[in-house]
Amino acid sequence: MPEEHTDVAAKSPELNWSDLDKRAVDTVRVLAMDAVEKSGNGHPGTAMSLAPVAYLLFNRVMRHDPTDPHWAGRDRFVLSCGHSSLTLYIQLYLSGYGLEIDDLAALRQWDSLTPGHPEYGHTPGVEVTTGPLGQGIGNAVGMAMAARRERGLFDPTGEPGASPFNHNIFAICSDGDIEEGVSHEASAIAAVQKLGNLTLIYDDNEISIEDDTRIAKNEDVAARYEAYGWHVQTVDWRTGDADQGDYHENVEALWAAIQAAKAETGRPSFIALRTIIGWPAPNKQNTGKIHGSALGADEVAATKRVLGFDPEKTFDVAPEVIEHTRQVRTRGQEMRAEWQKSFDAWATANDDASALFHRLDGKKLPEGWEKSLPEFPADEKGLATRAASGKVLEALAPVLPELWGGSADLAESNNTTMKGEPSFIPAEYATKAFPGNEYGRTLHFGIREHGMGAVLNGIAVHGGTRPYGGTFLVFSDYMRGAVRLSALMKIGVVYVWTHDSIGLGEDGPTHQPIEHLTALRAIHGLDVVRPADANETAWAWRGALEHNDRPTALALSRQNLPTIDRSKYASAEGTLKGGYILSEASTGSPSVILVATGSEVAITLLAQERLEAAGTPTRVVSMPCQEWFFEQDTAYQQQVLPRGVKARVTVEAGIRMSWDRILGEAGEAVSIEHYGASAPAKILFEQFGFTADNVVAKANAALAKVGEITGHTTGS
Repeated sequence: MPEEHTDVAAKSPELNWSDLDKRAVDTVRVLAMDAVEKSGNGHPGTAMSLAPVAYLLFNRVMRHDPTDPHWAGRDRFVLSCGHSSLTLYIQLYLSGYGLEIDDLAALRQWDSLTPGHPEYGHTPGVEVTTGPLGQGIGNAVGMAMAARRERGLFDPTGEPGASPFNHNIFAICSDGDIEEGVSHEASAIAAVQKLGNLTLIYDDNEISIEDDTRIAKNEDVAARYEAYGWHVQTVDWRTGDADQGDYHENVEALWAAIQAAKAETGRPSFIALRTIIGWPAPNKQNTGKIHGSALGADEVAATKRVLGFDPEKTFDVAPEVIEHTRQVRTRGQEMRAEWQKSFDAWATANDDASALFHRLDGKKLPEGWEKSLPEFPADEKGLATRAASGKVLEALAPVLPELWGGSADLAESNNTTMKGEPSFIPAEYATKAFPGNEYGRTLHFGIREHGMGAVLNGIAVHGGTRPYGGTFLVFSDYMRGAVRLSALMKIGVVYVWTHDSIGLGEDGPTHQPIEHLTALRAIHGLDVVRPADANETAWAWRGALEHNDRPTALALSRQNLPTIDRSKYASAEGTLKGGYILSEASTGSPSVILVATGSEVAITLLAQERLEAAGTPTRVVSMPCQEWFFEQDTAYQQQVLPRGVKARVTVEAGIRMSWDRILGEAGEAVSIEHYGASAPAKILFEQFGFTADNVVAKANAALAKVGEITGHTTGS
């Protein structure tokens, strides 16, 4: 059974919980009420009841320095229940991260540092963007994994607990986080990985927007985490009759639980904390009303009286309180100075590792790294782009130690395993097929796409390494929430999505992505790259790794694609510009332009030959990445796609929706506007019109629209 902590927990001198600390906690509650009241909307209840928890973490537990939010040696904090953003913002204010009262008063307002949910890169001290519930749990798991990988890169033989690369990840989650399925996926991964540097505090208050959670939830969450293999403790502050004032915020018990969690280095720790939401609001505590709306003036005034605050004052912080809480800055600077001594001693003794640390800390790639990218000879039989991607990863493995990743149980299909690299796994869980150790490199997510996406985000925001993760393109649907957050945070996660079209063949419509390329292109800030051959794949990886400020999706084929003869056609380097002239019209001035991606590029080259033979000057443009293409200057875009050439054909084995900007009014699309079928790829391409004949027919139809030809336009 989970361990119980009660009032008999020994008081530690290190805790030294004073009346001034209690006053600071009550100040948090008052500020939370006032901020939501001024905004007119928000989530005050959880911020009120979690006030002692967050204050304890920021003021006593975590190693952090508000004067340097990016200090590499800091502990990380994740507020998975991002709707309770004030839980974090008020601690950033009290600790001295740069937020002030005016920022709290500007909660949820235009251009404020206190948006409705915490945003990575926007507010100092916010480690990750949270809001969609459950994601933060996955992010915290990713951070804990990244911390261990970092230790393995820089100081694998250092003394346990003494390395400058030892730090902890603390996270707070809510019922909503626990209910979302992504929490199960990520929590199961954390247990397998034995992440002893991770502590998750669960605010077990049994209230959500629809009031009592019993209407939809009845599992024993602590037992669930115990079943995963976590170290589980329970701290119950609801030991008495709350209606009679018996609710006891036993900070000493929580402190003891956190210390026990830190001492447990072989398992992740889960602390189930029984709270009353909105404590001590006399009328709205323990109700759904206080979860996501302002208390109202009368209830705010009544609560302030209970706490001993003047109900006529708003955003009232006593000078002695802020002076007391801002001592975190001094203590943080002292901690960082001590850490720096340890770091400097390590750096002096480890020249190569120190150089690697500084390169990764600066988010720089090593000079000349791109020379390691393979070049593939022309080959009509060719290579699947998923296989080419695997060869790229093998080539980069010794050059980019920061690059690591794996697959959602599809390593062989996704080609995501770097040959000879050990798995990132506790040694006792390594297998004959995947030997490894706790500092390994190959990740195994199991069949957990959504959890994988959230973990990858956590690895990326932790800093220091570059993660990638693979599955089939059709299953990107399972991870869309995490992918959108990658784009929102502008972080360099690489998604390796294979089996990119009906070309995967016999597995049929359940596995054949039709709308997915367009749906992914709709995510602002995500670069979707679908290379045409092995060499475009190598350049696509280069582009992905050089863009550290946004995520990249690689859409790769299952089937072999001809490796284009680059002595006859343009260099694959054009991939970096998103779209380029692969094969120019014979006259240098095209009448029609064929634009294609992926496996369909080879088809357009055949169509070009037939159109040219019929006297139609035809240009073929390979456009592996629309996002990169539209980043180019207007002159380049018009060079590739002249405005005057309105007869255009796009060819992609997906829906046409994302191509209208390029097609214009006269363009024709070779696309698929229905689900696929189970059959060999060659048959499917023929049956669904992905043939040179159909491309020729569409080109003639486009030419007819613009008056270039009249009469018969079937192309057959």
